[in-house]
Amino acid sequence: MSDQALYRKYRPEVFADLVGQEHIVASLEGALSSGKIAHAYLFSGGRGTGKTTSARILASALGTSPSDTYEIDAASNNGVDDIRELRENVGTLPFDSRFKVYIIDEVHMLSKAAFNALLKTLEEPPAHVIFILATTELEKVPETIISRCQTFVFRKPSESTLRTVIEKTAKKEKVTLGAGVADLIALLANGSFRDALGTLQKVCTSGGDKVSLEQAARITGAPSSTIVHDIMDAIARGALSEALTTVERARASNIEPKILLGLLLHTFRRVLLLKVAPSLAKGEIDGLSEEEKVFLIKLSKSDSVHINSNALLALLDAMSTQKYAYIEELPLELALMKMLG
Repeated sequence: MSDQALYRKYRPEVFADLVGQEHIVASLEGALSSGKIAHAYLFSGGRGTGKTTSARILASALGTSPSDTYEIDAASNNGVDDIRELRENVGTLPFDSRFKVYIIDEVHMLSKAAFNALLKTLEEPPAHVIFILATTELEKVPETIISRCQTFVFRKPSESTLRTVIEKTAKKEKVTLGAGVADLIALLANGSFRDALGTLQKVCTSGGDKVSLEQAARITGAPSSTIVHDIMDAIARGALSEALTTVERARASNIEPKILLGLLLHTFRRVLLLKVAPSLAKGEIDGLSEEEKVFLIKLSKSDSVHINSNALLALLDAMSTQKYAYIEELPLELALMKMLG
């Protein structure tokens, strides 16, 4: 594999390459074809969803050269003096392009004074300047800034979309992924293309040209399917002591509690979908190993009174409190007690 990071190696360079953001691509391409270009755009959404990449593609589509494209990281340039310097520079004409494009990443990190200074420029920008602001925390951006921008919300890609990207990238890198590997990486990526490709690179670098699900789980720190299956089986049988014992086994094996809880959530959801809406579940299980499919289908057909939406809600509550827990395993343990106690 190349030493270059996969998310950089396969970063989209034109709108046609963007995956999962069709609503944004259609709008921006429409604006470009009609010539109705806004003076300021605000891209918001989760990390790794393509905000900065889309900003670069838009700048390129506008015919702006690299020498007239300026990227500013607001996390490290967040003071009023930084924005005042920007305001002084926007007045100069582009070197060799029609527009100068300023991409301000993580714009929510700007100080209050810096936002006030930026607001004055956004209100009456020079005709040759376009601003593209990007943020993962839209709620921290002042309404006065938002109201002066065309705002686009980037969606988190579905696990199916991430699986497709992972499989295509692995194929380009001449790496064979075993059944279930792409699904595991997609789950761990939590809606981020960048994290998905970063994890894929780590797995392929350590696992070689052929990567099994067991190798991928070991490399990523995810629990083996056996641990997840044992907990699910214990829940189905109402065996609280067995479920808690398996959680302790995972802790002793240094399994990340958040990852274990996340995989349990996904597994539980798939079982419920198979139980109540099999047609919806088909896309969820297509990329899984045969062993996993058999387990999920068998559990969905059981008459267990514990496999229900209330149990799934208990796991969701555990996930929401897990990051604040002093003892990381405690939210899952309490959820199991709530389900089965």
